[in-house]
Amino acid sequence: MIQNDDIHGKILYEDNQHKFIWLGSESQYRKGAVQTMQYLIIDNGRGVLLDPGGVHLFSRVVTAVSRFISVDKIDTIFFSHQDPDVSSGIALWLGITNAKVYISELWVRFLPHFGIVDTNRMIGIPDKGMDIKLPSGALMKCVPSHFMHSPGQFGLFDEKSRILFTSDIGAAVFGENDETLFVEDFDAHIPFIKGFHMRYMASNKIVRRWVDAVRRLNPAMLAPQHGAVYKDETVGKFLDWMANLQCGTDFIDTLF
Repeated sequence: MIQNDDIHGKILYEDNQHKFIWLGSESQYRKGAVQTMQYLIIDNGRGVLLDPGGVHLFSRVVTAVSRFISVDKIDTIFFSHQDPDVSSGIALWLGITNAKVYISELWVRFLPHFGIVDTNRMIGIPDKGMDIKLPSGALMKCVPSHFMHSPGQFGLFDEKSRILFTSDIGAAVFGENDETLFVEDFDAHIPFIKGFHMRYMASNKIVRRWVDAVRRLNPAMLAPQHGAVYKDETVGKFLDWMANLQCGTDFIDTLF
């Protein structure tokens, strides 16, 4: 279970210039809706918000962000892909910040359907990825994660903290009393992730390519948008498990 001390957020990495923050639990909102997690990077006093979520989460996420930084100091919003649980609150966020929004160039033209009229603040991420420079000079890398599960999906690797935000990769589907902040026992965690990854990841070929790219980054943590954070030995265990996962089109004959 999420501990009471953590429900309002937890700093996953911190130094004099830089923080990477998990923005707390939204368990009270998730009846009938998928559980999501949001993250905030603070660098030299400026903010980067990762997958801030849908309209119904807006007030909670604003409150969570405000515990760590003034909302008007958010300069960047990163959307890993187009799903409504990721990005449907975009019009509200653009209304209270001057942030630039980064999303796959595949999805820029879909954002107006969430109420965006002016797309001048939208920056399309090219398929091969790109770097985003922070005020301190540190870099965030947009990591291609296409077809896992969206055809235009990116993770975000924060070089300073060595935390990789993985979007839906690593996601867990918890029961009512199973939610934890960190994956403590990977083998016990597999039942929470197996069904989701088998159906939503495109194929083992795609997964292996992603795993190889992530291993080159050597992340200290994997922070997914759903479920729990991987750290220490669970990072390697998850990557090993993913590399051998049969998923998606590997089972196409069972679907139709």
